[in-house]
Amino acid sequence: MGTTEPVAAARPRRRRRGHYTAYLYLLPALLLIVGITYFGVGYNFWASTLDWNGIDPNPTSIGLGNYVEISQDPIFWTALTNVAVFGVITIVAQMVIGLALALVLSGPIVGRAVYKAIVFIPVVLAPAAISTAFRQFLRPDGQVNAVLDAVGLGFLSQAWIADPTWALYALAAVNIFQWTGFSFILYQAALSQIDSSHLEAAQIDGAGTWRTIRHIIVPQLRSTHITLALTGVIGALKTFDIVFLITGGGPGRSTEFLTTYIYKMSISQFHVGYGAALSVVLLLLALALTLVQMRVYRYEQED
Repeated sequence: MGTTEPVAAARPRRRRRGHYTAYLYLLPALLLIVGITYFGVGYNFWASTLDWNGIDPNPTSIGLGNYVEISQDPIFWTALTNVAVFGVITIVAQMVIGLALALVLSGPIVGRAVYKAIVFIPVVLAPAAISTAFRQFLRPDGQVNAVLDAVGLGFLSQAWIADPTWALYALAAVNIFQWTGFSFILYQAALSQIDSSHLEAAQIDGAGTWRTIRHIIVPQLRSTHITLALTGVIGALKTFDIVFLITGGGPGRSTEFLTTYIYKMSISQFHVGYGAALSVVLLLLALALTLVQMRVYRYEQED
């Protein structure tokens, strides 16, 4: 009895030690997240209350002055409108094209694996490579206009990225090319989870292909629709690389996004306090839209 009691008492201590050891493995990641991400967010909030160029060791505190200026800044509202238009176009197009490709390539098609790879390859390409290529393709003397001329549609030729009317739509087309493969993959996975008995019952009832897609398949992909909408909204707000590398926010302000405006204010014009305030606004917009869509998603799941 005297021997077993110390052993029994040591076991809970050993379990507790092992329990705390597990947290040590999480410590590096926790320090990285708190020390970089959350500290950076907090520092950005503080910087947004300053009139500061990022260099002066004695910045001037102006409270909410930068936010008041943002509310009256026409460039900010132009950039926000551009993001909204860009987001609606790209999200809808990627979902429609991605679902169409997923439906087509779910059937018995020769070389289906090759087609799937071709559709997905743009997702893994570097944005710098895609932007450089499309900057050449979309020039007035580029390949897009050359193809239009070759097929007898030369009257549709445009200075795609040099014309304020078309530049934003050209960027949306580049984004659709790059990210439709992501929608395609998610829809492919979701289609594989649909109970085949539902499709067989629709066929027995005489439903055609279009009615089956509309009334059976599309409703059962509701969770995937919401996921893609959520990621698309966040992606549109964060879009920077293709805009900066292809148009730089021009011509004029026709392709100015919140991200490019933040870059110009903070880096190019040394208005770091104002750029920080714009970053905070962008963060709050992303959080608000994410919360709304998560509520919608939770409601759909409960329903």
